[in-house]
Order: sequence, then C-alpha cells, then structure tokens
Amino acid sequence: MNRVILIGRLTTKPELRYTGSNLPYTRFSIAVDRTFNNSQGERETDFFNIVVWRKQAENVCNFLNKGSLVCVDGRLQQSSYDDKDGNKRSTVDVVADNVQFLESKSQRQANEQSGETTPYDYQDTVTNNVDIENDPFGDLGESVTIDDNFLD
Repeated sequence: MNRVILIGRLTTKPELRYTGSNLPYTRFSIAVDRTFNNSQGERETDFFNIVVWRKQAENVCNFLNKGSLVCVDGRLQQSSYDDKDGNKRSTVDVVADNVQFLESKSQRQANEQSGETTPYDYQDTVTNNVDIENDPFGDLGESVTIDDNFLD
C-alpha cells in the first residue's frame, strides 16, 4: 500500500502549469512540523514536494497562498532523470489525490496579524523548498513539458 497523509503549510504561492497536451498541474512544497522536540528542545520541520493535477491543481492555485494550511492525501512517487550535466538524479514527490483547505482566508489573516509563527517563516532562505539539484524541473525555466504518461 502506498498512502501518504500530511498536514502542513505551503511554503510559496503555487503556480499553475500545463503539460504538452494542456493538462493542468502544479508543484509546491509544504512545511510539516514534527510532533516531538529534538535534543535541544526545538521542534524540527520537514518539507515535502507535492504534485497536484487537473481541476484540483487549478483550485489550489486559485485559492491558496504561501502559509495556507492544507491536508494532502496522496501517494509517494519516485522519479529519476538526468540533470543538465548528465548526472543521474532521483526525486520523491507526493502525488496528491486530494488537497483539503484547512483554514479560511480570514483565519489565515488573523494568524498573520497575531504574529503566530508558522514553519514557513523561518525557512525563507529556501526557494520553493526544493533543492534544484534534486528537482527535475528546477533549472528548466518557466515552461515545463510533462508527458501525460507521467501519471501512470
């Protein structure tokens, strides 16, 4: 069984993209706090790459922003590719079957005004929270073509 359920906050505003056959998708990361503190008494955060397809991708891009709280239900998918230098790279993404919006826009704004700290606040040094060395789309610029067979 391959099932993943994560609750976290978006690290950036998602952007809608299209495959060569005009299939909408988006890629983004979410920050998920661990449920325990480390040996220094600090709570650590993990970052997960998410891929969303079709109408769900359009909804995510239309209604979510950096910091939005979501529940992602999906599966893990490992892919490999050759980077621009010809090196073999591997990536693991969560392919979302469902993305639930867990707070309203007014709740999000109230949290921002109260100064509530969220995981994305202290990770601003990471762009999209995706290491370009491990992101198959990171150095391809604005346009990315993904074959529809990618879903299989």
